[in-house]
Amino acid sequence: MADPTGLPAVHRGEGTGQPPEVDTSRASIARVYDAFLGGKDNFASDRVVYDAIIEIAPQCAEVAKANRRWLNRTISYLSAYVGIDQYLDLGAGLPTVENTHQTAQRFTPHAVVVYVDNDPAVNAYGRALLEENDRTHFVTADLTDPAVLLAHPTVTRALEFDRPMALIQCATLHHVDDEANPAGIMRHYIDTLPSGSYIALTHWWDPADGSEGSALAHELERRWRTSSMGTGRYRTREEILSFFDGLELLEPGLVELDQWWPAGPPVRKLSLVEHLILGGVGRKP
Repeated sequence: MADPTGLPAVHRGEGTGQPPEVDTSRASIARVYDAFLGGKDNFASDRVVYDAIIEIAPQCAEVAKANRRWLNRTISYLSAYVGIDQYLDLGAGLPTVENTHQTAQRFTPHAVVVYVDNDPAVNAYGRALLEENDRTHFVTADLTDPAVLLAHPTVTRALEFDRPMALIQCATLHHVDDEANPAGIMRHYIDTLPSGSYIALTHWWDPADGSEGSALAHELERRWRTSSMGTGRYRTREEILSFFDGLELLEPGLVELDQWWPAGPPVRKLSLVEHLILGGVGRKP
């Protein structure tokens, strides 16, 4: 009989002591993001959300790609120039090309990466990653509960909290509703990290200026939130900056992704939706 999830056995959790928990009827943040990156690890429910977003913002796939490029540039900088050799990557999503551990270990072979996600499908792929790299770890946990996450045995065993590390919140906090207090969540993480640590963060942006871009942000947010995925917030610059409270922002600050130390001059004019995401890196004094 064909497997209803369409996933290989290891990704269904067979032989791991974990039950197959992948719900294909409801869109998953990780799988929708996979669809935007052109991946194949997504289902009909995910593509319904993808289609609804592409309908009004056909270039949204470019946003996902720009987010990945930004992450790679950030990890390259932290590994090659700052010397960070331990990373906590929250809401890591499904593995794709140039994952955090691959970029970090290219410059610092002994770098340790702990991936965290609460999606069962990501959990399955995370376990597969463990087989290929003994300095890469995966934890199933909810990033909105930092006290539990930071006390997880794998986190405390793999990472040394008495020396600097990098915390990655790449395209995660815009899936945390205001009621969950994302600024308070970040405060807990920042307070726990040792001095000299870095926070790398990207977030969907609402210019909140009555412009066409702000109108698009509002409509995109409506479509995300009324989909089966049910999450998605476009926040103002001030709201996003609040997630860096207590940190020293690296130049050029909180900016559009392609403005954060780009690899070279722009090769084309960006579409409107590509402007609606900001990224920044902060250092804990």
